[in-house]
Amino acid sequence: MPTRVNVGKKAIRCLGIAESFRKEAGSKAVLAGVVIRSDLLVDGLVLASCTVGGMDSTDSIISMWKSLNRDDVNFILLGGSVISWFNVVNLGKLYDTTSTPLICITYRESEGLDDVFKRRFPEDWAQRLEVHNRNGERHPIVLKTGFKVFVRCFGLSVEDAKKLIDKFTLEGRYPEPVRLAKMIARSVLRFKEL
Repeated sequence: MPTRVNVGKKAIRCLGIAESFRKEAGSKAVLAGVVIRSDLLVDGLVLASCTVGGMDSTDSIISMWKSLNRDDVNFILLGGSVISWFNVVNLGKLYDTTSTPLICITYRESEGLDDVFKRRFPEDWAQRLEVHNRNGERHPIVLKTGFKVFVRCFGLSVEDAKKLIDKFTLEGRYPEPVRLAKMIARSVLRFKEL
């Protein structure tokens, strides 16, 4: 049974997920997940990897979720659905597998990826495009900080997604769970390169 999130509840936990990579196709990107409470205390951390330019990001994120083995995370906040050089996350599969409300947040307008997929991935562009299209339309929202972001929501409304993102955003456009996960992923990637 899918988890429901009460956006008005004081104690909410979010799993924020972000990645960092170098553009060499076939190399590994670092995925970091940070569990953060709504009072902004860090409550957990998980790491994984996915293939740069691959199609394994969804399974990697599901594996992160399972390895946490927690039932107190109220929603997942994912920094992007096309990550690690066009590794497309299947948001519906992620939501169905975790049974946890999912918000995918992005920060820029886009004219679409059809031509990019066809040009860069001639052997599997149709698969990438199909997953990307199934993820649905992005919805623009303006955060309490005044910044515009775009969201895709599974298991909750756009209005509830905005309330949750506002709760976890101190300044700018980056919610703390995703901002911290990105910092960790970058640091791990740099460390691996030493």
